[in-house]
Amino acid sequence: MSPVSRVRRVLLGAAAAAAGVLVLQVGAYAFGGAEAAVEIAAPKLDEPATAARTETAVFAGGCFWGVQGVFQHVKGVTKAVSGYAGGTAKTADYETVSSGSTGHAESVEVTFDPQQVSYGKLLQIYFSVAHNPTELNRQGPDTGTQYRSAVFPMSEAQRHVADAYIAQLDASHAYARPIATRVEKYTGFYAAETYHQDFLAEHPTYPYIVINDLPKVKDNKRLFPAQYRDTPVLVKTAATK
Repeated sequence: MSPVSRVRRVLLGAAAAAAGVLVLQVGAYAFGGAEAAVEIAAPKLDEPATAARTETAVFAGGCFWGVQGVFQHVKGVTKAVSGYAGGTAKTADYETVSSGSTGHAESVEVTFDPQQVSYGKLLQIYFSVAHNPTELNRQGPDTGTQYRSAVFPMSEAQRHVADAYIAQLDASHAYARPIATRVEKYTGFYAAETYHQDFLAEHPTYPYIVINDLPKVKDNKRLFPAQYRDTPVLVKTAATK
């Protein structure tokens, strides 16, 4: 675990245990900088159109705070939940996952209306602004397999689209380095602790968010204006309805 990851874990754990709230300022800790967005072509292959109004996708791309925040601002997304994928239920908690030994990746489960936004478009946003897909087992200041870039297809159709899009992006040399994203078998998704949900929306002044994640939301609006929604769809708001 990197020093920054350890600081992030300790701050969250101590604050949640002691007061049920999070430390909003961390002084002089250096959290690196935001990953630069890359403007990329849309996937040539997308899922075939159906009459379905609800579909689910799972993406991992480093700290789930920023990935969740990006997808919460996408039209057609009805829910985006931070959590863990790639491991088992018994190790799906923040402290254990942070050890990097569980097989889990910090992930986001995105529920969406395919009549409004396609799986391919979500992949384009994921690869373009949500994270840097060329980094192996890290994102920005966070290192470890729990921060890997991974897609967990929920169907063979999703797997086919994801595989084809990665091949397309590599062939086009859209990035200076090869894509490190793994298309992994989906074995279950486990929602993260309540204090992680809607973190970007609830704590926009938290230094880690300011430096690493708010630029992603701005890039989302800039590069995908037709898909951008100003008001995010929040987990906790949906839970109270």
